[in-house]
Amino acid sequence: MTIRVIGIDIAKQVFQVHGIDEAGHTVLRKKLTRATFLAEMAQHPACLIGLEAQQATLMLHRVRDHFIRRRTGAINALRGHLAEFGLVSSSQRAGLNRLLEAVEDSVDTLPNDVTALLKMISAEIRGYDRSIADLNKKLKAQCKEEEVSQRLREIPGVGPVIATAMSAYLAAGGSFSTGSAFAAWLGITPRQHSSGGKERTFGITKRGNTYLRRQLINGARAVVRIARGRRGGMWDWINKMLDRRHFNIVTVAVANKMARIMWAMITKGTNFRPV
Repeated sequence: MTIRVIGIDIAKQVFQVHGIDEAGHTVLRKKLTRATFLAEMAQHPACLIGLEAQQATLMLHRVRDHFIRRRTGAINALRGHLAEFGLVSSSQRAGLNRLLEAVEDSVDTLPNDVTALLKMISAEIRGYDRSIADLNKKLKAQCKEEEVSQRLREIPGVGPVIATAMSAYLAAGGSFSTGSAFAAWLGITPRQHSSGGKERTFGITKRGNTYLRRQLINGARAVVRIARGRRGGMWDWINKMLDRRHFNIVTVAVANKMARIMWAMITKGTNFRPV
């Protein structure tokens, strides 16, 4: 038995090892614990080792999401404290900037001890802004280097964040047999209930990966907002739904369609075809 390539699927405590020979036949398949991994690998002669490459991308997304959630908490704290002193602003970025400026440039509007505390929160928000911007640059650069991510970006509403996240989660086709199964796992399919021969649909299930679902919903919402006045392909389908359904319902439907399209493009190696 001559092992030429060993692939390793890494996890926190258990590693799955898969080895093939020159003809591509499986000659090694083991599940190893972290404690026994090095001893087992030392018994094999030198060969090509392949580690799970997508983990780095997924970690980048997780860290970015962690910073976004912490930043949101800091912003809510700043708004709450300033509201107690009568300083309020809109929820958009421009409104936040006005509050940050009010704190950072404050002279007489707030008590000195209060200003010092709020400047700590302001510095925290600015720090998260810089970290998130840096991670966004990394995702954009990675998206340009990945052929799959570049193809996914042809879909309306798909930017570097969605493209790199989807290609990382579904690079090997995932464990989903159909695009509909993938969309159901993401929690962007309606809940159904049957009684007395009648079927009723409710809100989406919100199961599965929260991060991917949130990114898809954000991308779909941006597409629906600019749909009016556009013609052809997906735009006609969206505008017909907008004529009879609520904006949020249309957004979820678009997110569902985006998920199924990306599943097909990744698992089947196809390009985006506007319909």
